[in-house]
Amino acid sequence: MRTPKSTYRLQIRSEFDLRDAAAVVPYLRDLGVDWVYLSPVLTAEQGSGHGYDVTNPTAIDPERGGRDAFVALSDAAHAAGLGVLVDIVPNHLGVQTPAQNPWWSSLLKGGQDSPYAEAFDVDWEAAGGKIRLPVLGDGGDELAALELDGGELRYYDHRFPIADGSYETGDTAQAVHARQHYELVNWRRADSELNYRRFFGVNTLAGLRVEVPRVFDESHSEIRTWFEESLVDGLRIDHPDGLADPAGYLDRLRELTGGAYVLVEKILEPGETLPADWASEGTTGYDALADIDRLFVDPAGQATLEQVAPAEDFHSMIHGTKRGIADGILRSEVLRLTRLVPSDAGLDHERAADAIAELLACFPVYRSYLPGGADYLDDAVVAAQVHRPDLADTLKALHPLLNPYLADPDAADADTPMTELATRFQQTSGMVMAKGVEDTAFYRYNRLTSLNEVGADPSIFAIDRVEMHNRLLRRQRDNPLSMTALSTHDTKRSEDTRARISVLSEMADDWAIVLGQLDDAAPLGDPAFSSLLWQAMIGAWPLSRERAHAYVEKASREADSSTHWTAPNEAFEERMHAAVDAAYDTPAVNALVTDLVEKIKGYGWSNSLGAKLLQLTMPGVPDVYQGSEFWEDSLVDPDNRRPVDFEARKQSLVDLAFGALPAVDDGAVAKLLVVSRALKLRRDRPELFDGYAAVPATGAAADHVFGFDRGGAVALLTRLPLGLQRRGGWQDTAVVLPEGQYSCAITGATFSGGAVPAGTIFETYPVALLIREDAS
Repeated sequence: MRTPKSTYRLQIRSEFDLRDAAAVVPYLRDLGVDWVYLSPVLTAEQGSGHGYDVTNPTAIDPERGGRDAFVALSDAAHAAGLGVLVDIVPNHLGVQTPAQNPWWSSLLKGGQDSPYAEAFDVDWEAAGGKIRLPVLGDGGDELAALELDGGELRYYDHRFPIADGSYETGDTAQAVHARQHYELVNWRRADSELNYRRFFGVNTLAGLRVEVPRVFDESHSEIRTWFEESLVDGLRIDHPDGLADPAGYLDRLRELTGGAYVLVEKILEPGETLPADWASEGTTGYDALADIDRLFVDPAGQATLEQVAPAEDFHSMIHGTKRGIADGILRSEVLRLTRLVPSDAGLDHERAADAIAELLACFPVYRSYLPGGADYLDDAVVAAQVHRPDLADTLKALHPLLNPYLADPDAADADTPMTELATRFQQTSGMVMAKGVEDTAFYRYNRLTSLNEVGADPSIFAIDRVEMHNRLLRRQRDNPLSMTALSTHDTKRSEDTRARISVLSEMADDWAIVLGQLDDAAPLGDPAFSSLLWQAMIGAWPLSRERAHAYVEKASREADSSTHWTAPNEAFEERMHAAVDAAYDTPAVNALVTDLVEKIKGYGWSNSLGAKLLQLTMPGVPDVYQGSEFWEDSLVDPDNRRPVDFEARKQSLVDLAFGALPAVDDGAVAKLLVVSRALKLRRDRPELFDGYAAVPATGAAADHVFGFDRGGAVALLTRLPLGLQRRGGWQDTAVVLPEGQYSCAITGATFSGGAVPAGTIFETYPVALLIREDAS
């Protein structure tokens, strides 16, 4: 199996297609990248900026360059010595425009007789043999707007195929609609009456049943050719938790790829590990991101920050937000589970639905993989009884139905089939977790928003040096090929935005004063969201007014507290947008923002360089998200998919080749220097990265040094830089290097083993990457 030393993620779209990607391969090679890593490239909804709404899994997207451009990119990468990793989406297909998706169109036209009926996860009985499509507006008789046009039913911009023989001359559109295998319904009915599985709560992404052999084979027919023709070296699997049988899917995929490198987008809760029976080399790195960020957070600021942005206990909060999701946008999934409860269980339908929703709210991780993870279900049953003692009998009755192996754990080894109820519950728990935690609570729990990232637990405030070394040693032992990441297309805030926000933990009292002044000058009436808004503005400043307005609108509606996607609070949103405008137009507010940014941005840059060097050199396979070799100040998508100026990066990389040591400033070239030197060393000298040992520090500021030896490459970095400055700098602090002679890959400075003053090591930059001269 070929495995990467590092990857570089490119977002492929019509504005930056596969030909453009091929053109930057020489730059990526010079940067030190080992593999190019592509976002989804199969045919997606026309105009899609992300590619996760695949409409035809059997072809490369023409808008993204088509197959010829894909082959050209692969050839260019391989000729340059780079591997190719591609993101694929097995869980769902995009169905917003039926005419663009031949499988979905066939389903709508033929219903249960369609050759693609088995491809989609539809509960036909729930709607009398039809599939409900939630597209109608709120008018009194929206079906009156239906029209017949060219053998299709049209509802404004929506077009739907009609079944053969369902139209005769003179028929009204409404009469023809009544004969179809689908029923157009009001969009609000999706929450409780939808009868097909979606990706989370997105009606336009319909769940795919890749557990059916024919569906797997056809949906992976193009992917299979990538390996038969040696075009691709590895795959990233999007949202495996949505699949009926993730382990079985990965086994089939390993067979299809011939044993290629595979990563899974699996979010692990604290203490959780990847299932041992998965044919995968690891995760996509959210777990690493969470650890790295917390090394740069000062625990001394926790109490003050909690007073500034008061919130209930995080785990109490997410119980409520998850229950709200189960009772709200995913109510239809709960009711589908309830319909699967055997009638001989003797359970009242409403009580069973209530109990299932409570179990989903109490489930401690994204999902189980029975028989693996049965303890999580056990814990959820206990927790649900604590929250809802009135449902205790119903919960106890549901427990063996949701785990068929409860009474006889050995039955799992005897290939006892999983019930549909148990399978679907496991698919559903991840949806509830994602929507209730990442997409709701992460916008409400706002003491320090750099902690609120996908794959992280915001209730864990900071990690000290000893714990970080423990985690990295375990990563080296257990997951050396798992990805590490700092920014992705899914992060709520990019790496450098978070690095600056984390400085607030070192100056919590000062931040409390500034936030109070901002609240007085531009009051929102929502203290928790005010904290989020101003942390975002300060973390990403300077950002355009348009970016700021777009971000706060999305963030406030995701929080679902003072305003909502389905029922915007106009008065609150007017105050919120006025606060954003005040940051640009009101001198006093602008001064508060810009003065604070000037005070902390240097410390933020120190955090950024430290976090980046740590991520690039720690155990695992580091990914560099497109453009983040310069400062990356993005907020949540689509802000993090903005175009990248590769020409500026190419020129700066050429300039660095002449030995320049750029200042750490707004120019961002210092970060490019650190990234390029670390990537090149990682790729060209892999023998320097086959171990892990902590490098100690002594002296007054020893806690501000974090270092480790990977087997000849020694990474050293500064943490908590504002606190370091306040205590008077490095003073007598020394780094105790292993015996030998060293040169710094970043600055060229040389050192001898033993105690070396930290002030000497960090004289030029807050990071150092040392190479032991006799290492081999």
